Amino acid sequence: PDLGRRFAERKRCADLECSMLMCRGKAMRDFKGPDCRFVNFKKGEAVYVYYKLIGKSTELWAGSVGSDFGYFPKDLLEINHNYSNEELELPTDVSITCF
Repeated sequence: PDLGRRFAERKRCADLECSMLMCRGKAMRDFKGPDCRFVNFKKGEAVYVYYKLIGKSTELWAGSVGSDFGYFPKDLLEINHNYSNEELELPTDVSITCF
């Protein structure tokens, strides 16, 4: 199927709305995303994960740094706290859009 601007058809979340934190980690190096759908961070910053894409783009997670929210490569994060051990598999509605 055509995903349009979505990176994946499904995601894993801690709750049905994907509003609960799944985990927190520390950025292992600086990251500057290719566009506004990505969250930028510096090495050592705390990154909070709300959902994990599965399927086509398993390398991307979505989370926040401060008040900024977006996608980032999961390999850049060292997990240091899990908030939930439960993961629900849900369809992705739309991806984060740029305004």
